[in-house]
Amino acid sequence: MSEETKQTAEAVEETKTEKAEKKEKKSKKDAEIEKLKAELESKNDLLLRTAAEFDNFKKRTERERASVAEYAKANIIKQLLPILDNIDRAAGAEKDTPEYIKGIEMIVKQFESLTGVIGIAEVAKVGDTFDPNCHEAVMHIEDENLGENVIAQVLQKGYKIGDTVIRPAMVSVAN
Repeated sequence: MSEETKQTAEAVEETKTEKAEKKEKKSKKDAEIEKLKAELESKNDLLLRTAAEFDNFKKRTERERASVAEYAKANIIKQLLPILDNIDRAAGAEKDTPEYIKGIEMIVKQFESLTGVIGIAEVAKVGDTFDPNCHEAVMHIEDENLGENVIAQVLQKGYKIGDTVIRPAMVSVAN
């Protein structure tokens, strides 16, 4: 074989080898792309499942919270019913008798007892220091016997549960 033919044969052989290498590289890239696509699809599926699971968790938690709130309301109403029954009885009784006054006093004590049981506390008493977070000043008086920003009179009781003010007290503040 001539030198030229050898070189041509070698060039053809090199071209075939290069083509085979390129084909192999492309095949590897295609396989890697397919692997990455499968992994991406798997991650997307996991993400969608997690999002759906979280949404279900939120809905279940909201239902449970509403159920607990309803149960708490029902429990308090259940405790208030005997007091309401006594108020109805008092409304039907003669109002000029000492028993009527005694009955009203008992209703007030019964209600105060209930507020203690469920954790409701009054937020203002005469002589307490005025606190704008739980008192509402509706009047101002000058009195040398009382200090600065002292509650002189409670016009409407205020209540709180724990640190949450249910209703601020309407008060008259001195000085």
